[in-house]
Amino acid sequence: MSEQPEQQLSFEQALQQLEQLVNELEQGDLPLEQSLKKFEQAIALSRTSQTQLQQAEHKVKLLIEQNGEQKLEPQEDNE
Repeated sequence: MSEQPEQQLSFEQALQQLEQLVNELEQGDLPLEQSLKKFEQAIALSRTSQTQLQQAEHKVKLLIEQNGEQKLEPQEDNE
């Protein structure tokens, strides 16, 4: 995994690194100290990705409102 700061990563890069970290953590072969460090990195990547998604959603809403189509309905969670 590269040491590139999370803020400079694209959404796709952050997601790819997050998936890699999750896979490494799920294997359970890491010492506790390394696991904690990787977990911290995963949290930072998750926050970065969430921020990028929120910004994209905001931009989509603005674009829809500018076109006079203010009928943006929230997606239902399937949880």
